Amino acid sequence: MKMTRTRNWDVPAYLFKGFWTSTNEEPWKIGHLPAALALCFLAVVAQALPSGRALAEPAHSLAIELNKLEPNGQSCRAYLVLKNDSARRFDSLKLDLVMFDHDGVVTKRLAVQAAPLSLGKTSLKVFDIDGRDCAAIGSILLNDILTCEVAPQAEGNCLDLVAASARGAVPFIK
Repeated sequence: MKMTRTRNWDVPAYLFKGFWTSTNEEPWKIGHLPAALALCFLAVVAQALPSGRALAEPAHSLAIELNKLEPNGQSCRAYLVLKNDSARRFDSLKLDLVMFDHDGVVTKRLAVQAAPLSLGKTSLKVFDIDGRDCAAIGSILLNDILTCEVAPQAEGNCLDLVAASARGAVPFIK
């Protein structure tokens, strides 16, 4: 048997005959093994990764987004978008908000009533931050939930349900 070398390897070519390529007459032979192994590997990896839908789903049941800030005379008007995907109806939801300047110094603290919130409802809460210029606000902290009254059948820590986010340049954090 004649031995030839392939691709500068010190392995006889007859060991790989039919492994890297196959003939048209026998497509099921070992020549398709690398492709079959690659498909199996991809199938296993695809099963292990979370689906795109799972990545898009929120981690919390009550999303509060700082949508925008705009000047309103001597005040700054804030727009909060609240999306209640929880199994709870909120009769009262008072937010403890703290405003910071761009250096991280507290400039104002404000309590905002965001309820009532119905099940599966998206709501807009608009409020003014008196005596503050919007450009001077560096970030807003959701410090706590001061009052949380849910429908009688539901209980729990309301702050744990909240996912805070911001659409504009000013961060809204929890």
